[in-house]
Amino acid sequence: MDIYLVGGAVRDALLAREHGEQAHVDRDWVVVGSTPDVLLGQGFVPVGRDFPVFLHPETREEYALARTERKTAPGYHGFDFHAHPAVTLEEDLARRDLTINAMAIAQAHADTPDEAVVIDPYGGLRDLHHRVLRHVTDAFAEDPVRILRLARFAARFSDFSVAPETMALMRQMVAHGEVDHLVAERVWQELARGLMERHPSRMFEVLRACGALQRLLPEVDRLWGVPQRADYHPEVDTGVHLMMVLDMSAQLSASLPVRFACLCHDLGKGTTPVEVLPRHIGHEQRSVHLLRQVCERWRAPRECRELAEVVAREHGHIHRSGEFGAAALLRLLHRCDALRRPQRFDEVLLACECDARGRLGFEDTPYPQRDRLLTALALAQEVDTARVAREARQDGLDGDRIGERVQTAQQQAIERGLPSA
Repeated sequence: MDIYLVGGAVRDALLAREHGEQAHVDRDWVVVGSTPDVLLGQGFVPVGRDFPVFLHPETREEYALARTERKTAPGYHGFDFHAHPAVTLEEDLARRDLTINAMAIAQAHADTPDEAVVIDPYGGLRDLHHRVLRHVTDAFAEDPVRILRLARFAARFSDFSVAPETMALMRQMVAHGEVDHLVAERVWQELARGLMERHPSRMFEVLRACGALQRLLPEVDRLWGVPQRADYHPEVDTGVHLMMVLDMSAQLSASLPVRFACLCHDLGKGTTPVEVLPRHIGHEQRSVHLLRQVCERWRAPRECRELAEVVAREHGHIHRSGEFGAAALLRLLHRCDALRRPQRFDEVLLACECDARGRLGFEDTPYPQRDRLLTALALAQEVDTARVAREARQDGLDGDRIGERVQTAQQQAIERGLPSA
């Protein structure tokens, strides 16, 4: 029985060594020449449903028996896996997606990776050196999830290019309808991971280049080529703007719900009638309608959907809130449910800041609307609403009139605290 460190752990260890850094990654192992019974006898815990994967009894790291796979049906689940002691390491590595993920290191050298002991049958070291994302074999085409994975790696390793033959293969996969068989859970999983990478724009650029974006997110794909007013958007193209907003969200270390809100905030601009361009009157409500379709299709989590809806609907008002008086500020706070959910409102404002700074020449521009609205919220929260309501009832008010008295008190608090409002 031989054991090898494989996949991303090898790739990241080599990249870290190149930059003089320490790699911190989950480690995956392949076991060659063994059987499930042998591993079970050594205390390994089985976890794989489709093929034999085990957890080490002490480290809890994953150990998989070397295996091959055969395509049996369209989509992600259409595979038969064959694990047998006769399967070689090279055969196991051949089924992996990219050459940089198809390298291995013998267990004895796993803690001190060295190019001299890297097992590299498919040119991963070469592609790592030249910064290329390249498929291992044409078996890449059998799993459409690999398109999303490659695009996600492009977002993580933004200085890597996609090999021309790999891009051609992905285009062929899209043309043959492979991505149409992807299940919602896997699409969302990869989209979410890609959004959280260092340069999320790269994921969408790669998906667009191979045609997969039009199949998976047509609402996003149609934004390229849609003009905006140059006085507000010097970059003009809505798709270009969206990519700048996404990368700004990464630069500001935004959460996944914020990044998803950034992705969806301008979807309505893709449906603006041509005759009114470059203006986009009413795009906010159209964006809400479209993002709901996206969330339904890919089963986005509730917190992502709810934040995205607020941002899509209110980002224009938030951008203009520096001109608002106390009454308009309070109405905006209530529409955003800011008094009940202040933490979410802070994320709404961060998404709007990403939108404002995700423009050509505005990358380092302050966003004072955020501080002003947070100040207005804090002033409104200082109002003792229970006392105001009690006094209103003592004055003979009830129902909606009590609520009006509370809002009047909140508005007055904002007026006092923001004299320029």
